[in-house]
Amino acid sequence: MDGTLVDVESSFAVVHRYFGERNDEGLRRFLANEIDDVEFMRSDIRIWRRHRPDLRIDELEEILAGAPLMPGAEALVRGLRARRVRTAIISGGIDVLAHRVARDLGIDRALANGFRVDEDGRLTGEGIIRVPILRKESVLAALQSEWGIAPGETAAVGNSEIDVGLFRRSRVGIAFRPEDEAVRRAATAIVSGPDLAPVLDLLREFPEVPPAAGG
Repeated sequence: MDGTLVDVESSFAVVHRYFGERNDEGLRRFLANEIDDVEFMRSDIRIWRRHRPDLRIDELEEILAGAPLMPGAEALVRGLRARRVRTAIISGGIDVLAHRVARDLGIDRALANGFRVDEDGRLTGEGIIRVPILRKESVLAALQSEWGIAPGETAAVGNSEIDVGLFRRSRVGIAFRPEDEAVRRAATAIVSGPDLAPVLDLLREFPEVPPAAGG
């Protein structure tokens, strides 16, 4: 989602910028395997709550409401839906943004990370890990099993090294505006321009799914 369907580098970074902050130290520790996904999210939340101790989930939605869709996102998903292709967001980003994007575009499933809240909707300081940042492929594997879709019937779009696992479980892996060499090397195709619509042309080889009987 981040950097592909949505024109931001990170949904977490959007919130950090809102408060005039960054979490470079948390990222460094995470990439050095000093902390796991759970503690990485706690470090993000701690930074936000220093500025807003009673930060609510609906405030996060408002902060993220301005995150713009990537040019061509609507055309891409509309074209996939016309071919009856099932679509999903698998993101290490924030779920309230993923759900909004899925709703706006008509994407079938949105899987992303969230936050535990109290009865008044205030963040408790704990996150909900649904998509491990460095193991996205495990989530894709579970979805493929649920939907009865083989890796050979799957295409993935991503922009960084953390998406390489998705490519490995897909017949086609498209690096969109790639951020690093790892995702370039793993991709079967690269789209360097700022528009997602050309991705649809790269998926023409996938056969159209016939309608269900009686439908």
